[in-house]
Formats: sequence, structure tokens, C-alpha cells
Amino acid sequence: MGPTFTFTTALWNIESMNAWVFVSLPADQSDEIRELTDGLRVGFGSQRVRVAINDSRWATSIFPESATGRFVLPVKKAIRQAEKIDVGDTATVTVELVL
Repeated sequence: MGPTFTFTTALWNIESMNAWVFVSLPADQSDEIRELTDGLRVGFGSQRVRVAINDSRWATSIFPESATGRFVLPVKKAIRQAEKIDVGDTATVTVELVL
């Protein structure tokens, strides 16, 4: 089991990419993840993670966002539907690094 980070944040999307919905990890947690994964991240600076939102759990990757320096997590439609959340709603998210 890798390091785990839990935070509450709002879901957002990029208007031009309406199909994609994300949450942003807090800046301090993003900095810590960057330090822990230095030299381990792969394509586009991504890092493999295990994620939990309420009763839903899945494996995916987080990606660095160049504008803010924070990591972002895509939240797929099946998860949003299962948890009855969408853009603008807040969710408590747990991210476990897969090292």
C-alpha cells in the first residue's frame, strides 16, 4: 500500500472537453506527491493511483496541470453516475499512490 491522500473538492470540467470531468488535488498534497514520485512518473508526468469516492473504487492515473502545478484526477462517467455527483458538486476523494 502506497501513501494515501484524502481531500474534499468540487468536480469541474473544461468547456471544450465537456466529456471529461476532473477534481484537482490540493496544492500541498500535489507538492508532496511530486516529491514522492520524482523519477517514477511516466507519460505526460502521470502517476498511477487507486481512488475511492464513497462506495466506488477504481484504478487510474493523476496528471500534472501545467497552469496550477496541481495534480488532476479524471472522474469517469460511470463513477459520477454511481455516486450521483457531477460538475459543481463536491466529493471526498481518497487517492493512494501505486509505487
